[in-house]
Parts: sequence; structure tokens; C-alpha cells
Amino acid sequence: MTHEIHYGKADVKVYRTYGVPLRGVTPIPESAFSGRDNLLMGAEIGVTVRGDAFWDAYTKGDNRQVVATDTMKNFIQSASLVCGAPTLEGWLHEIGRAFLETYPQMESIGISGHELPFPPALVPGDEPGSFAMSEVLFSRERCDASYATLDLVRTKRGDAVGTEIADLECGRAALQLVKITGSSFADFARDEHTTLPERPDRPLYIWCDVGWRYADPRDALGDDPARYVAGEQVADLAGAVFHEFVSLSIQHLVHEIGQRMLKRWPQLSEVSFEAQNRLWDLAAEAADRHEVKVYADPRPPFGRIGLRLRRE
Repeated sequence: MTHEIHYGKADVKVYRTYGVPLRGVTPIPESAFSGRDNLLMGAEIGVTVRGDAFWDAYTKGDNRQVVATDTMKNFIQSASLVCGAPTLEGWLHEIGRAFLETYPQMESIGISGHELPFPPALVPGDEPGSFAMSEVLFSRERCDASYATLDLVRTKRGDAVGTEIADLECGRAALQLVKITGSSFADFARDEHTTLPERPDRPLYIWCDVGWRYADPRDALGDDPARYVAGEQVADLAGAVFHEFVSLSIQHLVHEIGQRMLKRWPQLSEVSFEAQNRLWDLAAEAADRHEVKVYADPRPPFGRIGLRLRRE
């Protein structure tokens, strides 16, 4: 038999106050995002470790090399306390590198993080009638958020032992966008199984995850913020393209978003999309004004659309 070993800890929620600010992000025309204070950084983090040193735990019940998953949870929290990275990807990299430096029986580690965003709340400002972003009050957002998955491996060159990024994928998950006009779906293949009517103009409601990879994954760590692609910018760009583009299908739309992303950020080597069609069902419409309609949530199942674009 051959074997592959992995185990780890999932769903470790971590909230860090007064992190390193993200400054110097390269602006793009589709987004007002220019950085963040990182006064409160939240993420749900998971780790998966690999190594043949754990094999005896499987075959002999010998746990002497096993790092308990509860220890992993505590280690993630301790490493987060001293984190000096301004990005989610850099945060994960620091945690992963600390694991490999501390536990030699770990040959490689996979670490993932899903942002738990708490943007500052808008509160009355110092001047009468003014408003400002609070530095102490934050409001939980529950729609789209950034994520990253990172694989680190142990390296050895002569007597020098270090770590290397084997893989890194970033993304923005759970975008939910609806456009009430300016989208269509018509001229598709029809046969005896087709009942869907053609729609020259329709409201379009999509759920979408957007992913991207860097040509040099170190650009995601935040050491050079001008090379960093912020998830907030990606979400804004997707919304801007959806707003201005007359799409003939969801496939047409995500391709246009992908083309724009690769144009805006030459440091990216790949972009990807997983989208769902959540188009509402028409419930009623006004007899005298065709644009006045009432919609209801659609019944499942839902259409799914995927796309991956890579630079040559």
C-alpha cells in the first residue's frame, strides 16, 4: 500500500485588534478602495498538516509525534497576536511558516482563511450634521468577503532550512448582485425538452465567487501594497462591469469581468468564477406600466456557470 496523511483543525475564528494598516494599494477606475486601517481583523482559519512522521499514529496508535488539533487552535491564536502582515494572505503565510518552524515533523501545511468583515460603523461626527467612521464601533457584514488558501512546504538548501509557497489562491466569495434591466438570454439551443422562454430583457440576480492567482504569490503578502489586489477592489470591479455591460448570458458577463481583471492587474496569472443563476420568478406585473413587476424567490435547482482564464 501507499499512503498520504493529513489532519488538522477547521473553523478557528480569530479576531485581531489594531493590526498593521494596509496602505498604498494601487487605485483602479472601478473602485474607491485605497486601503484599510485594520483596526479589527477577523477570519475563520483552518489548517491541514502533512508528514510521514504521523504514520505511527495511524498504524500503531503511537501519538508521540502528533500535535493535537486543540494545540493547533491555540497556536493559530498566538501567532495571530504577533502578526505583522496587513493582508489576509500575509496573515496566513505568517501562521503557516510559524507552524513549520516550530514542528519539524510537519513536512508541509495547507492553511485557509475566510474573512469575517467588521467595517467601521458610520456615527455622528464632531461638527453638527456631519458623520464619520467610528474608530471603536464596527458592524458585522454578512455578504461577500475575501478568502485565501495557501500551501507551504519545507525546503532545505545545503544547511539552510526554510519554507516556500507551493500554491496560493485568493478570492472574493458570496457576491450577490441583481440588475433589474440590461441583461438578456435568448437564441439558446431548443429541443423537445426546452420549456424556458427567451428573454430579450430580464432582471438578473447572480451569486458569484471570484478567484485569482498571482504570477508571483509573494505579491499577496502585503510587503509591497502596490502589487496587492484587494478583495474590495475585485468586488467593486465586478459590480461596475455588471452595471455598464449589456450581457447576453451569465457566461458573457463573467468573461467580461475576467477580461477586465486581467487588464487592471497584470500581476495576476489567472482568474476564475463560480456563479449561480438566482433569477427571481415573476409573480405579478402592472397592466399599464410594463416595468412595474413583483418577483418571488426562485425554486431550486439553480443554474451553475464556471470559468477560468489563464494568461499564456
